[in-house]
Amino acid sequence: MACALAACSASHASSGAARAVTAGWTSAARTRMPSAPVAVLASSSPGTVTGQLAAMMFSIAPVVVVADVGASATTAAGAARAARAPLLVAALGQAASLAPAAQALHPSAVLAVGLPAAEQAALAAALPGVKVVASPHQLPATAAPSPLSKVDVLVPAPAAPGTASPSATPGATATPSATPGTSGSDSDSGSDGTSGSASPAATGTPAATGSPSGGATPSVSASDTAAMVTAGSAEDSAATATAEAAGATVIDVPGGDPRSDPAVISALARQRPGAVIGVGAEFGSVAELTSRVAVAETGTQLPGGGQVLFPGRQLVALYGHPDTPALGVLGQQDLAASITRVQGLVAQYKALSSGPVVPAFEIIASVAEGSPGPGGDYTYETPVSDLLPWVKQASADGIYVVLDLQPGRANFLDQAKAYQSLLQLPDVGLGLDSEWKLQPDQKPLEQIGHVDISEVNDVLSWLADLTAQYHLPQKLVVLHQFQLQMLRDESDLDTSHDDLSILIHMDGQGTQGDKQGTWNAVLGAAPPGVFFGWKNFLVKDHPMLTPSQTMTVKPAPVMITYQ
Repeated sequence: MACALAACSASHASSGAARAVTAGWTSAARTRMPSAPVAVLASSSPGTVTGQLAAMMFSIAPVVVVADVGASATTAAGAARAARAPLLVAALGQAASLAPAAQALHPSAVLAVGLPAAEQAALAAALPGVKVVASPHQLPATAAPSPLSKVDVLVPAPAAPGTASPSATPGATATPSATPGTSGSDSDSGSDGTSGSASPAATGTPAATGSPSGGATPSVSASDTAAMVTAGSAEDSAATATAEAAGATVIDVPGGDPRSDPAVISALARQRPGAVIGVGAEFGSVAELTSRVAVAETGTQLPGGGQVLFPGRQLVALYGHPDTPALGVLGQQDLAASITRVQGLVAQYKALSSGPVVPAFEIIASVAEGSPGPGGDYTYETPVSDLLPWVKQASADGIYVVLDLQPGRANFLDQAKAYQSLLQLPDVGLGLDSEWKLQPDQKPLEQIGHVDISEVNDVLSWLADLTAQYHLPQKLVVLHQFQLQMLRDESDLDTSHDDLSILIHMDGQGTQGDKQGTWNAVLGAAPPGVFFGWKNFLVKDHPMLTPSQTMTVKPAPVMITYQ
């Protein structure tokens, strides 16, 4: 049950008003858990984002720090950590606009960091009854707030590309249990029925824990986590400081997709958060972030790391059918020898690649036949029990598997469903070979087959739903093509599924001039959002490219298959 951003903000604003301080000084902030397990703060206004974030995690903050997005932002973040206070930032010259968000936190004092005198005066005028000061030494003493121990919140923080923050290291372990309505021992309970205390923030500095003063860090129960994820921007420094004041864990997510980074996946799997807040439009919709976090929390990673296939790795595959040499190199040796053979190919490409090179088997699961067979479909569906030993051993050895379908007169979707038990495995994808797709009056080897893209889209929809249902890493879908007519209405290919990575595999053979011509045609016809693969034929290419020559193909294929 994810909350829409406006609903979250309204809920927290009203509950904050209900908890107004009636008398005296509150020496410690009161934290509260977010009212929904997933939210995205995607406003382009830093004041809106930081105000919403503070309201989601605090019902009362005796001190609030205010700054603009200029050079003083870093100083303000440090001051907020020291004061155990939320930090609000505004666009240049707009600090007074933060007054409503600050007032909603019921502060006794506001620290204005780096603001011109006139702007500080305007802020003070908008906060009657609140002491607005320019120096941390003018702030009253505050105690550390009760950390959100029922939910861990992961907040945004700047990070180098491809890395996770220090919070993604061992030390902030937790698993979820925080849901709306859970009560916490030392936290404030609001009108929305939620409560909690934040677990210690895990950051690169020893003081940035659930006890900002450097005191003993409270223990984190295995059921006491929520998470907030960030992509990094000017307001992220403020969001990080606010989260640390609430006792949250900060994880940097390069690119905004938590599935893409191994360290982020490990952190989320370890923490099993009960609430996640994405700060920035990079995180997409609440539904997208909810789905992606659910996958990351499984901790299951693809060969080569991460849960998103491309870019980030290159597959080098053997193609064929087990124990059937005539159908490709995969069947020219037994399972153990096939593993050795593909690993030898991978070693050659690793010397030529700057990224991970992953071995793969492309196994022909359903084989086109010259006779109609019992079903009259001119295809033989290899029993799952025959394929399972190959799939299990491949997985154990870090080899990705693609199950290839040659459907004859059968429907691609019907055949894909026959292999559902294998496709439910995290490192098994699907290949659709329309060369062997027959119309009702056709027989194999009398023509090059074709498929209407609507039938392909039906498969994609089913496979995406299956992948989402079991919270699996992205699945690879390989579409074979060497004639444009093989994929009819190709421009209508549905590439919108976040759970799938679609690859068009150029299967042309012959001279390198012919192959390059086919490659260019395939590239030109493909819709946006797909990746490309290249096939080397050991016998039918004249000549076959060496690994170093194959790597000169442009754009660089992310899958290279040997047949």
